[in-house]
Amino acid sequence: MINNKNLSYVFLFIYIIVGIYLSVTNGITSDEYHQQLNWEIHKAAIISLFKNGNYDVLLNYGDRYHGVAFNLISQPFSILFNKFVSNLNGLTTYGGLLVAKHIAIFLTFALSGVFFYFLSYKITNDLFFALISSSLYLLYPYLLGHAQFNEKDIPFLSFWIINTYVSLTIIESLFLEKKISNSKIILLSFLTAFLIGIRIVGILICLQYLLSLIILFNIKNIDIYDFIKKKWKLFLVFTFFLFFFIYILNPIFWHNPLEIINSIKWMSRYFNDICTLTLGSCMRSLNLPSSYYFIWLFFKLPIISIIGICLFPLVEKKIFSEKTRSIYYLTLLFSFFSILFIFILTDVAVYDELRHVLFLVPMIFLIGLINLYYFNRKIFNILGSLVIFFFIIENFFLNPYQYTWLNSFAKFTDIEKNFEIDYWGVSNKNLSKKIIEYSNKNSMTNNICVYGDIYAKEFLTDKNFSCFKRYNQLDAAKIKPLFVYKNMRQVKRSNPKDCKLIWDETYKYSFYNKKISVGTAWFCP
Repeated sequence: MINNKNLSYVFLFIYIIVGIYLSVTNGITSDEYHQQLNWEIHKAAIISLFKNGNYDVLLNYGDRYHGVAFNLISQPFSILFNKFVSNLNGLTTYGGLLVAKHIAIFLTFALSGVFFYFLSYKITNDLFFALISSSLYLLYPYLLGHAQFNEKDIPFLSFWIINTYVSLTIIESLFLEKKISNSKIILLSFLTAFLIGIRIVGILICLQYLLSLIILFNIKNIDIYDFIKKKWKLFLVFTFFLFFFIYILNPIFWHNPLEIINSIKWMSRYFNDICTLTLGSCMRSLNLPSSYYFIWLFFKLPIISIIGICLFPLVEKKIFSEKTRSIYYLTLLFSFFSILFIFILTDVAVYDELRHVLFLVPMIFLIGLINLYYFNRKIFNILGSLVIFFFIIENFFLNPYQYTWLNSFAKFTDIEKNFEIDYWGVSNKNLSKKIIEYSNKNSMTNNICVYGDIYAKEFLTDKNFSCFKRYNQLDAAKIKPLFVYKNMRQVKRSNPKDCKLIWDETYKYSFYNKKISVGTAWFCP
């Protein structure tokens, strides 16, 4: 008979195989060129520093404060698998380099699922709950979609979960008055610095550590001064190695460690003033209403989790009846709300729905599941199993657009008119295929220009297309025939004049009677 542990191994193995395949056969997003450029600038700057004694190429770079720590993991995957990925997708070598990184992103997310499992078990001491909750987490279409290509927010989310687990096990050891090794403290220092090296906002996890300590002090009635006298060496070790690793993992700090202040200021008010379609309203990133976050959370969180959140007044006594569980639970709860309110009160620039606060989603997601579990274990097991099945169906129908997933509340609205659709443009792969098919079917020469986002060129160059222009250059086009594809935020613009529609790229939600159009391909004779 297969026990829960063996079942989790089987599930994880199948999940990783299928997930890697989906990742390497996905499109190329608008963000990936920029992330690769950031890495290449940093790499060139480091080489210049050791060769010439300066790294002006980085100091003069506009996006010098973008963290590149995750590239230390993703770049080896690019080097090892870019040829295989290029051949599999008919990509250029550079395109293969970009898509091969998807493997590292997905594996990192899968690893975070393991730590999500550990956290779930720590809070409930129930292996079956941990199995269901982590399966829901890994199959959650919104996160699974991002995990196939989002090389900034998914690694950040994943390491936030890993750091949360490691830090809470240290807090638990303090509660139980167990010895804590310096090696574990140094590990937490490195993981924290690595998180900050991905995105500077990772510094907020130190607030989460502080909240955990405050919760510990209150639950165990610890005298702060006495605690500091006994544990000051641990804090010293953590602080020293944290600053050391932050310095090493952020080359922009090498010439002046105080650049960390500039980094926080720059990234919190990032210059992109982008409009995100939110429940029918255009909400701009540099002037967001506080409702923005709650609207997106309401439509992005699974309904099973929203139900659980609403049950909190009915289950709080059960949850807080055990002290260790309370430390874990309250850390997640207070961290979610305190960080969310920091974003709101400091007016941080956020766009593309919740991607910049994606790391908060697993916290509130797990809180909702825990609440439902303590309300009624049998109801949780039944609903959890049904939602797993539902998520599998949704992932099948939405692929490769799971990252745009909305819960069933959104199905009572006109999704296309109220929410962003494929804002990262992964439709470019399928639209490029249709352009190639149309060109071959009509025996056309491939020196025709293709207007759209420039990222499709990685799928078209090896098919002998050589002219690529942006969609906003279409009005000035004088030479015809030409191809046009309209996706990303261009999808809501008017159609090209005097052109023939050759493909409408769509997907369909289950239990929703309308197809969602994410992009179109056109031929203009």
